[in-house]
Amino acid sequence: MHKSMTIRLITFDLDDTLWDVRPALEAAEGAQWSYLNARYPSLSLAATPAAQISELRRALLKEKPELMHHISLFRQSFIERLLQHHGISDDEAASAASEAFAAFLSRRHDVLLYADTQSVLTTLGRQFTLGALTNGNADVRKTPIGSCFDYAWRAEEFGVSKPDPALFHKAFEQAGVSADQVIHIGDCHENDVSGAVAAGAKAIWFSPEGSVSQIASGVVQQLSDLPGAIKRLTG
Repeated sequence: MHKSMTIRLITFDLDDTLWDVRPALEAAEGAQWSYLNARYPSLSLAATPAAQISELRRALLKEKPELMHHISLFRQSFIERLLQHHGISDDEAASAASEAFAAFLSRRHDVLLYADTQSVLTTLGRQFTLGALTNGNADVRKTPIGSCFDYAWRAEEFGVSKPDPALFHKAFEQAGVSADQVIHIGDCHENDVSGAVAAGAKAIWFSPEGSVSQIASGVVQQLSDLPGAIKRLTG
């Protein structure tokens, strides 16, 4: 006989789960490079070879591995390092990097929601507490669906990222729930499904391709299927 679950909190990944992240990231990157090109036209920063960018990022992470879990600080620090590489003084590089990151953030929240995102969140919000749990630097409260969420957690605020169960546990503790009272939904099997399950929660995998998971409690190919999948789990 199926035993129903008492679910109090449903958490969502953001990028590529509730919206297509690519357009927003492309716009944000464009704003960042436009600022830098306008400030330093002679440096042609936007034309920096990909190999050089990769090497600078790799060196920065080797020097400061903690930046792996602080994605915003990592981006700003990378810009600062790139400017220093081009001979800009440390103080000016720090100032310009801060301004360039502000330009990036000005477009980061121009997200294109998936068609069913708003309606699904509204439906689920009538019955459950909703939380956003992301490794990215998008602040869901600055998007059109911000009011749908009771909680918003970003990995960089805790210094630990999905799939580490510690991030899930910190979020659950703040929400006042135990792991077995949570269902997490996300598009990345490793970060979202494996991470949530390792933390003791249930996971539903958002997989438009309809992939198979041995550990997810459900798989949905479109968000409109989510309320039904959750209902099957909760009885």
